[in-house]
Amino acid sequence: MHYLTFATTLGAAFLLVLPALAQTPPAKKQPVKPLAAAAPAAPQPKRLGTTDGWTAYTSPEANGHICYLVGSPTKSEPANLKRNAVHVLVTHNTADKTSNVVSFVAGYPFKDQSDADLDVGGKKFSLFTKDDTAWARDSATDKAVVEAMQKGKTATIKGSSARGTATTDVYSLAGFAPALAEIDKACKVKR
Repeated sequence: MHYLTFATTLGAAFLLVLPALAQTPPAKKQPVKPLAAAAPAAPQPKRLGTTDGWTAYTSPEANGHICYLVGSPTKSEPANLKRNAVHVLVTHNTADKTSNVVSFVAGYPFKDQSDADLDVGGKKFSLFTKDDTAWARDSATDKAVVEAMQKGKTATIKGSSARGTATTDVYSLAGFAPALAEIDKACKVKR
């Protein structure tokens, strides 16, 4: 349930953080609806702040709030490898009462049934992979990763693509703790 709940949250985060994609016109011509009948726009995320490459956001949901922070690697190897966006997210969701959910998005599909190795300030974690994302196996590991990231200077994640290419992404954690404090405050998460 941990993965499925967060997969929904991650999908919402991507929609909120990344620019909207252009829609393909419908195959049939649709009648024009009056403006009043149009569906209400999805709420836009509120940017809470940016510190040293980490950006914190909050967004209202039907039964609560989603608060999340996003960071990008300062170094990726191999440097010439074509990948989609690479980043890490930490998410709190008040509706489903989850917090500290960590996800590393690799920018490519991971090798099936592989693990990604995370090192945060000398503390090692094994994350499971699904599609292009690496996740902690349980909430206790999520919490331990976040605590290590608060204290560490760098986080390094190593994984293998579906094609067998080994990658390494290094994240500076200089602005992580202030960004985490912002989302904790917005979603009322106590440390």
